[in-house]
Parts: sequence; C-alpha cells; structure tokens
Amino acid sequence: MDVSLNKGLATVTLKPGNTVTIEQLQHAITKNGFTTKQSTVVVIGTVVSDDQKLAVRVSGSNELFNLVPESQQTHTSDLTQLSGKAVTVEGVIPETPKGKKPDTIDFRTITGA
Repeated sequence: MDVSLNKGLATVTLKPGNTVTIEQLQHAITKNGFTTKQSTVVVIGTVVSDDQKLAVRVSGSNELFNLVPESQQTHTSDLTQLSGKAVTVEGVIPETPKGKKPDTIDFRTITGA
C-alpha cells in the first residue's frame, strides 16, 4: 500500500487470487480515521448479464458489481456478447453513502482477460 497524505490518496495493489472485498478495504480505511471517496479500480472477473443489466463477478472475492458506462457513447447492449467470459474491467467505483455497500463500477474499458 502506498499512502500520500498530501494528495489524500491511497494506492492499493492486490496480488492475483486475493479474496479482499471493496467493502473490507473501505472498512479498513475508515477504521484508521480516513474517509473513502471514489475508487479507481482494475478488476478481473466474469461478465454476468440479464435482459436489462450487465455486471461483473470479481474473481477471488466473488463480489458482483453492476457495470455502467463512464461515457454515454458506450452502450452495454454492445457488450452482452461478453456474458460468461473472463474480462478485465477498468473504471471507477463511485463514492457510496456511509453504511451502503458499493455495487457499481462506472467502466472505462472492458477487455478479454
């Protein structure tokens, strides 16, 4: 973990195969007197889709995050062919109200893992 108090930023890099959840990370941060804001993430997981939503199930932690395009120019319907496939998702988990579990990634890119 790399922490910059001047920037108000903590950078956490986890090893492949870890089972740490975003909720656990946020709890550790707040327990030490800091506030969590949005989190920039790169996650590896499997795309899950139904008729209306696209989500990623994170490898290791098994967390499920709804996928929302960061740009309005990206349509999730274009990504339904990735359902059931391993992918790498880059994006942002928005700041969540205290006590609420993060459940969304605003994605920049989704690529085959």
